[in-house]
Amino acid sequence: MEFVGREVELQNLHQLLQENEQVAIAAVAGMGGVGKTELALQYARNHRETYKGGICWLLAKSGDVGIQVVQFARTVLDLNPPEGLDVLAQVQYCWRHWCEGNVLLVLDDVGEYQQVKPYLPSSSSRFKVLITTRQYLGASIKQLSLDVLQPEAALELLKSFFKETPQRIEQELAVANQLCERLGYLPLGLELVGRYLKRKVDLFLTEMLRRLEKKRQQKPAWDKPEGDMTAQRGVLAAFELSWQELNDDDKQLGCLLSLFAAAPIPWDLVEQCLPQEDEEELEEIRDEKLLNLHLLQRKDEGVYQLHPLLREFFQYKLTGLEQAEELKRSLCRVMVAVAKNIPETPTLEQITAVSPAIPHIAEIANNLIQYVSDKDLTWVFVGNATFYRYKGLYDQASSWCKHCLKVTKKHLGEEHPDVATSLNNLAELYRSQGRYSKAEPFHLEALALRRRLLGEKHTDVAQSLDNLALLYKSQGRYSEAEPLCLQASKLWQCQLGAEHPDFATSLNNLAELYKYQGRYSEAEPLHLKVLALRLSLLGVEHPDFAISLNNLAELYRSQGRYSEAEPLYLQALALRQRLLGEEHLDVAQSLNNLAGFYYFQGRYSEAEPLYLQALALRQRLLGEEHPDVAQSLNNLAALHHSQGHYSEAEPLYLQALELTRHLLGDEHPDFTNSLNNLAVLYYSQGRYSEAEPLYLQALELTQHLLGDEHPDVALSLNNLALLYKSKGQYSEAELLYLKALEFTQHLLGEKHPDVALSLNDLAYLYDSQGRYSEAEPLYIQALSILEPLLGINHANTITVRKNLADLRDRLSSP
Repeated sequence: MEFVGREVELQNLHQLLQENEQVAIAAVAGMGGVGKTELALQYARNHRETYKGGICWLLAKSGDVGIQVVQFARTVLDLNPPEGLDVLAQVQYCWRHWCEGNVLLVLDDVGEYQQVKPYLPSSSSRFKVLITTRQYLGASIKQLSLDVLQPEAALELLKSFFKETPQRIEQELAVANQLCERLGYLPLGLELVGRYLKRKVDLFLTEMLRRLEKKRQQKPAWDKPEGDMTAQRGVLAAFELSWQELNDDDKQLGCLLSLFAAAPIPWDLVEQCLPQEDEEELEEIRDEKLLNLHLLQRKDEGVYQLHPLLREFFQYKLTGLEQAEELKRSLCRVMVAVAKNIPETPTLEQITAVSPAIPHIAEIANNLIQYVSDKDLTWVFVGNATFYRYKGLYDQASSWCKHCLKVTKKHLGEEHPDVATSLNNLAELYRSQGRYSKAEPFHLEALALRRRLLGEKHTDVAQSLDNLALLYKSQGRYSEAEPLCLQASKLWQCQLGAEHPDFATSLNNLAELYKYQGRYSEAEPLHLKVLALRLSLLGVEHPDFAISLNNLAELYRSQGRYSEAEPLYLQALALRQRLLGEEHLDVAQSLNNLAGFYYFQGRYSEAEPLYLQALALRQRLLGEEHPDVAQSLNNLAALHHSQGHYSEAEPLYLQALELTRHLLGDEHPDFTNSLNNLAVLYYSQGRYSEAEPLYLQALELTQHLLGDEHPDVALSLNNLALLYKSKGQYSEAELLYLKALEFTQHLLGEKHPDVALSLNDLAYLYDSQGRYSEAEPLYIQALSILEPLLGINHANTITVRKNLADLRDRLSSP
């Protein structure tokens, strides 16, 4: 076997042995199988020339170190201690008469240092003592702690057994890396398995990995060292030596630790599992036994971890422990409590705090769920799903929701409220992913089950109504969403009262629905009420308060109330960044919305970096296949379009259109919006024949999906009119302009920027026809709306002012 991955340790060991003026004693410490003896052996081989006085290798475990020293001196150095002396005196004689030159004394596998200390050289600096041990020997001895190999070095060690058949590793390189990881990068484990595979020439690495998973440490590959191996014990036997040094309490703690996941373990979780035990006594066991024997590793302040193979060893021993069942139930109770404390809308601080517990919650769900009570069954799944949903890892979150549904059905039966909750949670994950067609049947099933089991007046029914309404709103099915929203908010108020966060959330959903329908006068009082409720109930430092700020800002922007909108956008973004961290979808939403606000004001240089940041964040968190990514692509394209960068805009529009069609289908408002935007681009380039069918398709779909009473219909009419005007079809254009203006005034009020743009477009039509007396008052009316709202330097204001000035120039010309 080659010696790999320990070059730095060899250098450090030599430095430790050379730096003392008196006798230098250095200990190579570590868990069984980590390669302590092999390191000492390699050091001795590499430094033969350094130690002219010889290298004396003693086996400390045999208990006769003094006799070994005397036998070595007699056999190798021809020294003959005087007869009649006891063993200790003979050893001292040997040290005094040892041949000249530096001497390396190796004591392999020392257990109790005090038992070997009397036989060590007393004062000469030419003697260097190297000890290998599984224990901490005290502060007076310089120690080199030996850890497992790095992954790259572990793979090289495994490869060293296949020099004659390297293709065995290369053909299954990924599996080889998995095998190294499975063995915890422990040199002894790697050597045993490498030699086993070398003997079994027809055995694939994949099959080896499968066998290890199946039989764990009882597989022969673990425990049959060959004659030429430095280590003459297998992994199981090496660990058994340390196990024999533990008392019952030590063993119990080690076995409890093995029930946690193969991940760093916060010590406070361990203490919670043993509430009857004294904290100081637990720390004493941890520090003086498990750490001292290198059966446990300290990873960070208050955080510890078992090596994967030691974890399996302790699990193997757990089967014979009287307290095994009690320990499993105790761990489950603790992890369920942690999962229950994860809020539905957590902050970054809360997610950071719970992160170390997540793999251990997962371990309960995957391997110990039978020890969780029925009433707590769903919590470990919900906790993990909430965590991954916060991270934007929706595939992992939905996987936990699916797992939860499967387990609850198996343990509780099909007709159980927790099954309905699992259905609801899975549907919500699908909705968050934009997978609306997959979400709807689960929402409907959850609602029906809750009604059947809980009756019509239960808050779980209200939740299902709200969530189904949100789904329909996301699909543009506003007429179906509204009665569900109204029913849900009434039910929340009836059951919980008007002063409750869930009632506020339901009102928010209704307000958002009205806003999406262009029913701004109905949306505003609801949004203001929700904002006040959340401020009162939750305080300023809460993600739901940030949601209300963002939603109210969006409403004000839609109404052209820009001076009121901007501070709300900025406050919402800052609050989300502080509470949720930079890598969160709500932050991406705020970035996107603020960019849109700047875009509508013509502040393109401020909008672009925010749009790019939002797009990158959404792609990173959601992947390329998500409606929010399509929205960001569309928005960025519109920005390039507005700046005349047509070649940059078109591929983004096309990408957004195809992604929207693929994800949402062609019966969705987002799809019609993409059609309309692409048509506007073609119109701007004079590509009228390509623009017209898109305009007509967008208008037809918008009317079909949203009805005539919607601002998007007015926008489609206005855009189509603009196209007809450019083609000289003035009478057709005029009818559409007038209809669009009427809709816009009716829906948005007289003082809205969209009304001003409709007025400008109609005036420009009249201007083009020489109907100056009809055009001039419309230009003036448009300016009177735009200047107070957008300012005199806004692009739209400048355009209308220029149109009016050009008209007056024509009127004044002879």
